[in-house]
Amino acid sequence: MSCTRPSRCSRSANLSLGGLSVNVATVRQEQYIEFRIGEENYAIRIEHIHEIIRLQTITPLPHSKPYVKGVINLRGHVVPVISLRRLFGMADDTDTKSTRIVVIKHREQSVGVRVDLVNKVTLYPVVQPPPERVGDLSGAFFTGIGVRGGELVGLLNLDEVLLRD
Repeated sequence: MSCTRPSRCSRSANLSLGGLSVNVATVRQEQYIEFRIGEENYAIRIEHIHEIIRLQTITPLPHSKPYVKGVINLRGHVVPVISLRRLFGMADDTDTKSTRIVVIKHREQSVGVRVDLVNKVTLYPVVQPPPERVGDLSGAFFTGIGVRGGELVGLLNLDEVLLRD
């Protein structure tokens, strides 16, 4: 396996047919940060992650969208924080010692995403296209469904999640 970027790995194989040798790229895998919201696992490509921080005081913003928790001060920068629970129509849950804010860099802006638990950095051997609906959610929230063993993980479409009207 050769990795030219930390977030992308590719495998290749040499195929020999009648004396002709061809190098065939078989799979390109990207690394993801996997996290939990309630009982569900979701993931974001690692190249979009700026940092993962412990939960800190979030200042609410009046008249904001229901899924916007508020803003935090991250080393002198004001960063909005959204709740995927609220965006996905789930009930709010109490914060725990495992609650984190995943700070994402998307389109030159930082946005914090409150998650219940950060699981791991991982690869998905198989990524399937998302269905039109994933439970009660539009399939547009996902770039795909990561498959590893018998586990399915929603791979988030940041344009849809972060740029909601």
